[in-house]
Amino acid sequence: MAFDPSIGVPGKPWGEEERRQWRSLQSPQRSYVKDVVSRIDGLADRFERVTYGRIEYGSDAYDLYAFRCGEMDPALPTALVTGGVHGYETSGVMGALAFLEEAAAAYAGRVNLLVAPCVSPWAYERINRWNYDAVDPNRNFRIDGPAREATALMEWVRSASSDYLLHIDLHETTDTDETEFRLALSARDGVDFKAGTIPDGFYLVADSEDPQLEFQEAIIAAVEQVTHIAPADEKGEIIGSPVIARGVIEYPLAQLALCASITNARFKTTTEVYPDSPRVTSENCNRAQLAAVCAALDYALAR
Repeated sequence: MAFDPSIGVPGKPWGEEERRQWRSLQSPQRSYVKDVVSRIDGLADRFERVTYGRIEYGSDAYDLYAFRCGEMDPALPTALVTGGVHGYETSGVMGALAFLEEAAAAYAGRVNLLVAPCVSPWAYERINRWNYDAVDPNRNFRIDGPAREATALMEWVRSASSDYLLHIDLHETTDTDETEFRLALSARDGVDFKAGTIPDGFYLVADSEDPQLEFQEAIIAAVEQVTHIAPADEKGEIIGSPVIARGVIEYPLAQLALCASITNARFKTTTEVYPDSPRVTSENCNRAQLAAVCAALDYALAR
């Protein structure tokens, strides 16, 4: 178990001692090098590999990798694909890698394509939402923020281009969000836990400042050919947010410092795959992410 509810005092936010106790429970359950870096190595002769940062946590160190698919052409639009911001959301990582292996080459000459497949390798190995410091990177995408994974990605993205057409960030919503990670969040922050529900199916999170609903709907239509779409609940919501189109909710991305807010892209979205459904397999989830990326690119490039 990655979270022990006995850590800390109810109603009191964690200090460094509680974070140390939490960290002592986190042990590697899979290998970033074996699962991810080996596939990145296999792509190095097809795309330009970029090492955009190095994270050192205790005795562990991780190089942060991304790919640039061809020379940056100022005459072309630029698109960004990110995965693994939350390390436990496996299909985000595997979907980004599958896109590089199977589909990215088809967009050559049409777009400057940047792909960061595993933003949080420490959390990937430990199948966790948080980083070493018990910080959620996906609430801390700001230059002065505490998540080193987030700041490293932001610095690279801003150095690569000042103008983006598209950013798609690949995520999952899992049963452990409710059974583990939200419990840990309540304990860490010293607040009462409020139970929620996990939707069965794929959905998207648009930017409430500019939802671009036709873009979101095009992705939903493509993904529906691969996996099922999450229905609204009896309140017309998904995870507590009103559904603004089938399978689409919205958040103020920049206000929440989410990854999908880090560019000026007109088209931006966050995917949410549900890997715990009895109706899907891990491969099905990976294919859903791949379908979402291709549909997002196809729509944006046609505009």
